[in-house]
Amino acid sequence: MSRLHVWVEGLVHGVFFRDTTRQVARGLNLSGWVKNLPDHRVEAVFQGDRESCERILEFVRKGPPSARVDHVEFQWEDDEEDLNGFQIRF
Repeated sequence: MSRLHVWVEGLVHGVFFRDTTRQVARGLNLSGWVKNLPDHRVEAVFQGDRESCERILEFVRKGPPSARVDHVEFQWEDDEEDLNGFQIRF
């Protein structure tokens, strides 16, 4: 099992970034969460098989059609906890 932690900069608030990310993650059978940050970035954690995590990383580098992604930071982490389902956090 792999765990991917990402931070996305650009025009990523108010453009359905979180909802689309949740849909794509669920389609890839990933667990985790996504949330907006006060500094206008999006933060997300994805947990699942390595190939699916790499595919979601490809998605967040582009985002949904109405978004503009300028920069993505990411790191692979050890599994700290077993995440169930994928949710939007507020």
